[in-house]
Parts: sequence; C-alpha cells; structure tokens
Amino acid sequence: MRGMRPFIIGIGGAHGGAGKTAYASLLLQHLRGWGAIKYTRTALYVSLIDDHETLSGNDKDTRRFLDSGAERVLWVQSPPSELGEVLPMAVERLSDLKGIIVEGNSAIEFLRPDIIILIFGSDSAEIKESARELLCRADAIVAENGACIGAGEKVKRFPRSLAECDDLLRYVTGMIEKKERITAVLRERSVDGRIPCPAAREIAEELSVPYSEVGKVADELTIRITGCELGCF
Repeated sequence: MRGMRPFIIGIGGAHGGAGKTAYASLLLQHLRGWGAIKYTRTALYVSLIDDHETLSGNDKDTRRFLDSGAERVLWVQSPPSELGEVLPMAVERLSDLKGIIVEGNSAIEFLRPDIIILIFGSDSAEIKESARELLCRADAIVAENGACIGAGEKVKRFPRSLAECDDLLRYVTGMIEKKERITAVLRERSVDGRIPCPAAREIAEELSVPYSEVGKVADELTIRITGCELGCF
C-alpha cells in the first residue's frame, strides 16, 4: 500500500479576471502546511519554476500565494499538450505537504482534484470555453448571490464576497476532514492491500458518504476492493 497524494483543490475561472487568484490566496491563509501550483498556458515552451526570486516578483500571482502563507509554490508554464508530463512532476515535488491548491483551468482538467471550485466574476452568465467542462464537474461555484446558469443541482453555491467566505471555508475544511476519515478507516480495516466489498460498503454507510468516494480513496491508496458483485465500486 503506498501513501496517498496530497489533497488537491482546483481553482478555476469562468472567464479572465474572475478572481481565482484572490480565492486561492484566501484559502491558503487558512490551510497551513499547503503548497500551490500556478499554471500559465504557453504556445511552445515548458518550464517549471521554483526560484523564489522569480516567484516573489511584485506583479506575480505566485507572490500572492507566498504572501498568503503557502509553504512552497511552483509556477508551471506549458502548452496543454505537455501537461501530462510536467504536472505530475510538480505534484511530486509538493507531495510531502498536507495539500496543494492548483490554479488554472487546463491543469484542473488534467489533475482531477478532490475539490473543484469555479469562480465567476460579476456576470454569472459569462463563461469561456475552457470553463464549460469544469462547470459540469465543479463541486462548488462562487458567483454573485451564489447564482449560476448551467450549474447542476448538487453543486455547492457560495456568494462572491471575500469578506463573507466562512461558509466556503467550512465546506473546504469539511471535505478535507471527510477524506481523512475515509482514509483512516480504509487503512485500519484493509488487510494486505485488500478489503471485501461488503466492508467497503459498510464504511461508506458508517461515514454517510457515497460508495464512489470510498472507491476513489481506495484507488489512491492502492487498496483493492474484492468480491464486488453489485457494481458499487
């Protein structure tokens, strides 16, 4: 059984200037021991920047992450076609941290974070093409009055107000704690990297979480769920 990857929160923007850096920085102020990855799309070249002087430039979003308390920050610059190579390297470099906040729509699509938060600006109907897929997958949206055209019924909705973000912070910390509970129980009850399907279902029911969430965490821990006859996992 291997260790899990850090908890990953993806912050995407419905359009340019939506405020994703502001919300990523806000979360970093409350999530001590976390790191951050900033993704910038380029046409050709690939770079993975960890130089503190470069990251601390006054005009850099990465400076805001550092000022907000990020343990470490990486700046990934790449065409989308190269993300399959460079993003795993970035996550691996931060794998000793408690968690990672990833900013950038294309990076989120590749990494499949534990939580996807999509930020809207003042117009909740405006959305660029790269954000449409994220809207379908988002766990939470931040928009004016919590409204958003096209978001599913199960998506958590939060008003666009940095001054009134307690509910968003509680939601994020609650999701982190839930995964920690699932992880602890799976590790306790698995034997030699295996757990029977009835036992995995029992964990989901005890913790009041969907079977799929237990299955996802088991996959990350490389715990095999055996004897599954009902297709729950």
